Amino acid sequence: MDMELFHKLKHFLAVVFLQLGFAGIDILRKKALNRGMSIYVLLVYRQAIATLVIAPFAFFLEKDRPKMTLSIFIRLMGLGLLESVDQNMYYLGMKHTTATFAAAMRNIIPAITFVIAWIVCLERVEMRSIRSQAKVLGTLATVAGAMIMTLIEGPVLELFWIRGGGTTTNNIQNGSATGGISLQNSIKGSLLITVGCFNRAFFMILQKITLRTYPTELSLAAWICFLGTVENAVVALFMERGNATVWFIQWDAKLLAAVYSGIVHLGFTYYIEGVVMKQRGPVFVTAFSPLSMVLVAVLSTSILAEQLFLWRLIGAVVIVAGLYLVVWGQKQGPSPIDEQQALPTEVC
Repeated sequence: MDMELFHKLKHFLAVVFLQLGFAGIDILRKKALNRGMSIYVLLVYRQAIATLVIAPFAFFLEKDRPKMTLSIFIRLMGLGLLESVDQNMYYLGMKHTTATFAAAMRNIIPAITFVIAWIVCLERVEMRSIRSQAKVLGTLATVAGAMIMTLIEGPVLELFWIRGGGTTTNNIQNGSATGGISLQNSIKGSLLITVGCFNRAFFMILQKITLRTYPTELSLAAWICFLGTVENAVVALFMERGNATVWFIQWDAKLLAAVYSGIVHLGFTYYIEGVVMKQRGPVFVTAFSPLSMVLVAVLSTSILAEQLFLWRLIGAVVIVAGLYLVVWGQKQGPSPIDEQQALPTEVC
């Protein structure tokens, strides 16, 4: 590949690399959870590793940090708390469902962000505008797709790369094969993931507000990771009290999940996402997010032997269609939410 062609394709290659990294993280998380790793301990280790990775870059590259005030510190604590709740809900939801299900549900975040921004007057909606109509319709489509995924299974899709028709011994709480989740677990998992999505949306908006008075992205990320580590440690100590063995992990999928999430996901992703957004804008990065869901579906069915159901696939397609309507609506002109979405959405 000559340099001129590489220069033209580098941003496409970068976002594909990002989505592949996101997919790998979901698979490792699910594998670690299937092997009994504590959700709360995984989050503590993940954010602690991320802090160790980001903090040195923030310290040496951002010398002119604004003075820390009580107001800024309270916002940083709020960001750490929102991030912690988001990840706790996401992991708990994944535990009750599948990696593919969880990855598909995360595509509703842009629509939720749009609704919240509309409510708090960060986004204007004019129903006579095609742009606004697209965003409203896209939001409704993502909700409809999430409901389809939650309430309807349909027949199992027989995928040629799955041995034995997709059965597995990795069972979830209802005792059925992974992917064959009960309606109760499906509803419980989707509700938990949706709560996490709302926290992510609030996180993004508060992040934008905080950056107005603390405009140092790396330092902000380091603080969020550090405070998230402390907050998650408190939760983990309470939830896992009397069970000290959960803090000990060996050289297996549990350790790999923690290290990969902290270094690859939060280290490299933060930097690459920022560079691509700066050059091509947030819409370019957002448009590739469904690729992660597709990769998760392929990897989870082949590695974790999760079953894929027809109507859940249809629901995922409806969510993606809604996402692109929201993205298309955002692309049609400058909007306050565009600037907000330009900030990295996977900080810790």
